[in-house]
Amino acid sequence: MGMGELEKEIMTPKHQKNKLKTAGYFIKRLKDAGYVVLRMFDKYGDKDPRKWTILVDPKGASIYITCFEDRPFRGEYLFSFEDGNQRFSRGYVLKTSSIDVVIERLNDRNVLQVDDNEFVTKYKKNE
Repeated sequence: MGMGELEKEIMTPKHQKNKLKTAGYFIKRLKDAGYVVLRMFDKYGDKDPRKWTILVDPKGASIYITCFEDRPFRGEYLFSFEDGNQRFSRGYVLKTSSIDVVIERLNDRNVLQVDDNEFVTKYKKNE
């Protein structure tokens, strides 16, 4: 293994961790997994710990996922899941650096991966 390969292996986990808190990356990975995802809001105030909020499976489970930065500690982040206390208990948060863990939690709670969703077909027809 050359030095360049070793450096790449060491850097990858940290790089992935930083990408997960990016709304675009998070959304793309969920869409690649077959979920319908809508970007809801990402203009929170500077002092607000929330970075962005998305909606997963609209017209189905309708789960809002919000990314919090510097929680529980500075430089860390976590994701809250809010669905009206149906599949996720109120206040459910997940601290992870892996989108696979997020997808696993959605699958565990029977959040469906649907390509033929009213929201998707509506926007595809307008393109």
